[in-house]
Amino acid sequence: MSEVRVRIDGDGLNERPDSDSRIVEPPGKQTRPRRRYGGVWFGAAMVLLVAGGLSLGGWRHYQAARELADSAEQARTAIPEVRVATVRASGDVMKVTLPATTTAFEAANIFARASGYIEKRHVDIGDRVKKGDLLAEITAPELDQQIAQAQATLAQNQAALQQAQASRELADVTNSRDSNLVKQGWLTAQQGDNDRLTLRAQQAAVNVAQSNITAQEAQIRVLEQEKAYQRVVAPFDGVITQRNVDNGSLVQAGSTFMFTLMHANVIRTQVFIPQDEAFGVAPGVDADIRVPEVPDRTFPGKVTRIATALQPGSRTLLTEIDVPNPDNSLSPGIYCTVELSIPRKTPSMSVSADALIFNQNDLHVAVVRDGIVHLQKVSIARDFGTSIEVRDGVKPGDQVVLNPPVNLVEGSKVAIRKPDAAPGEET
Repeated sequence: MSEVRVRIDGDGLNERPDSDSRIVEPPGKQTRPRRRYGGVWFGAAMVLLVAGGLSLGGWRHYQAARELADSAEQARTAIPEVRVATVRASGDVMKVTLPATTTAFEAANIFARASGYIEKRHVDIGDRVKKGDLLAEITAPELDQQIAQAQATLAQNQAALQQAQASRELADVTNSRDSNLVKQGWLTAQQGDNDRLTLRAQQAAVNVAQSNITAQEAQIRVLEQEKAYQRVVAPFDGVITQRNVDNGSLVQAGSTFMFTLMHANVIRTQVFIPQDEAFGVAPGVDADIRVPEVPDRTFPGKVTRIATALQPGSRTLLTEIDVPNPDNSLSPGIYCTVELSIPRKTPSMSVSADALIFNQNDLHVAVVRDGIVHLQKVSIARDFGTSIEVRDGVKPGDQVVLNPPVNLVEGSKVAIRKPDAAPGEET
């Protein structure tokens, strides 16, 4: 028999079995269904929540549309503020920096002028010499023989001259004696003509002998000059930069390259100046030469000579600058930069690079006059990166817009923004 628990409620007795027990209702009492209100309240809350979200979203959309319309109206009617910069006139002197190359003030390739062998070489690469110093000696024994032969021939010619002079004197005496006898009739006219023509022939023989002597003396001088060329000497002060012969080398007159001598106490600097900067370059213009390997030193110089005519291919002007080099700090053939202070021939204006406007209508700047923007077409003369030199379109004192907005057009109204105060300065 199962255990039955009996619970007494307000309406009667109820039984609740533990496991398989049954609930026993009192006789004559009917069971009433239980009421549930949670689902209704939950549905109502969800409806109210959705309605509130929709209302809030609609309100926010309305506010956003209103703010957008207000912003568009404000942007349409507002005057933008812009930053400006003042156009300045360029200075009277134009600084130009260009690459250049150094060369020796004088340079000579020394060739052999006498044929023979190098008997003694006295200099080598890097040696500094003075004008007239002996560089090398050439020996040529056959040249000495030629000189001796020429001198012997000269002696023969001098003896022939003496003989011709004696014959001329005899012919002169004979002609003088016979001419009187011909006049007196003691001698025939034929004899007189023979004496006279013989004197003339002897005079011509004397002239030939004198010419032979002159020619032979000239030949001897040539040979002696070749003898002098056996001593190779320096034509000017300088340094030996190249040597191509050594003791015992065979050299040929006019074809053997022996030494290169450079005069480096003055350095000649060559620079090619473009056409737009060449006008105004003239002898006497100041120049500063700088070498990358010597960053703490500037070598001053002046323009010494210009080519006058520009090279057709590159449209550049060859310019030479002489730089004193007493301590030999500069060497021929090095790369350097030259800063020229060229007097300006054509006026130009300096404009900030931030003011340029590039579009399909060419290059412009926005000039502000009485709060109105005017787009001015300009042409660039020189570009310095942060600033631009222009030839026309603006004048000194004009105010140009910096970093102009894309919607800036001709006739736009703008307000000039006041410059920011410097640190520590009261605004």
